[in-house]
Amino acid sequence: MAAAYLTALSAGAIEVRSAGSEPADSVNPAAVAAMAEEGIDMSAVTPKVLTVDAVWESDVVITMGCGDTCPIFPGKRYEDWELDDPAGQGIEAVRPIRDDIKTRIQGLIAELLPTT
Repeated sequence: MAAAYLTALSAGAIEVRSAGSEPADSVNPAAVAAMAEEGIDMSAVTPKVLTVDAVWESDVVITMGCGDTCPIFPGKRYEDWELDDPAGQGIEAVRPIRDDIKTRIQGLIAELLPTT
């Protein structure tokens, strides 16, 4: 959801990589439905494994509880967002998680793409 919001709300001005340390086989259908309510289509998204290269090539690394499994490189900006896990949750439980992510993404975009 974070990657989808970042791509959509930055209008493509920010290059986004999304991966997980232990990705599921598919995206939670409730997350897809919750994002569709926001006009964002995630139906074709496939979870990917986090790679060292993806972290190395990133300016900002947002983690969501991956702990010691995430590669750490000195000089990279890391943020660990503590969020409820939407895995296995229905849409009613996913909506507040989605809304929290949206607020965080809006703040990140404001930092990365300040208006002049």
